[in-house]
Amino acid sequence: MNREIASTKNFWYADWSFPLFCGILSAGIFAGTHMFYLYGVGAFNEIAFTAMLKSGMTTGDYGAVAAFGASFLFARVIEGSLVGILDIGGALQTGIGLGVPALLLAGGYTFVIENFIASVITGLILGAMIGLIIILIRKFTLNGNGVGSTFGADVMMGAGNASGRFLGPMIILSAMVASIPIGLGSLIGALLFYLWKKPITGGAILGAMVFGGLFPIV
Repeated sequence: MNREIASTKNFWYADWSFPLFCGILSAGIFAGTHMFYLYGVGAFNEIAFTAMLKSGMTTGDYGAVAAFGASFLFARVIEGSLVGILDIGGALQTGIGLGVPALLLAGGYTFVIENFIASVITGLILGAMIGLIIILIRKFTLNGNGVGSTFGADVMMGAGNASGRFLGPMIILSAMVASIPIGLGSLIGALLFYLWKKPITGGAILGAMVFGGLFPIV
């Protein structure tokens, strides 16, 4: 028992080291987004999610990817705090790698995305802040009352996924506003993904990109 208690106080198990790990991970993820923004490679995300950022870079409209990434970040931070398991893909890769950069780009703050050193520092700070928030929430909830209750985690788990489902129709409508062929491509892609039982958001984006390449806007 004493050995077990001692192991939880060393560097790898200590609460104070968790924000450091989150910061290091986020630094690499944010730097990957910097690489993708400048050179088209390096993003640490699923293809469909990265395509949303690419679409924003092309059209200048980052609303969809910003909302998508921010919803993932919020849901996963609460989930990580209450459940004790941080979803790196949702909280850091999607939230830090897509949501935060999209919000910055939408506001015209491009320096931290275009500059490598700034992107690393930004990711490090944001990741450390997320890790610190998670630890603080756990101190006042799970660890504070000494029971195993997860409070509202049953509601928050998957909240990012649930909100992401509503972006598909929005993307289709946006594609139709751009042009009829692109709108049809987005609709066909969404339909195919629906038949394959995959999120229609990715299909809508990929379909719009394919038809946009075949029938470019003059």
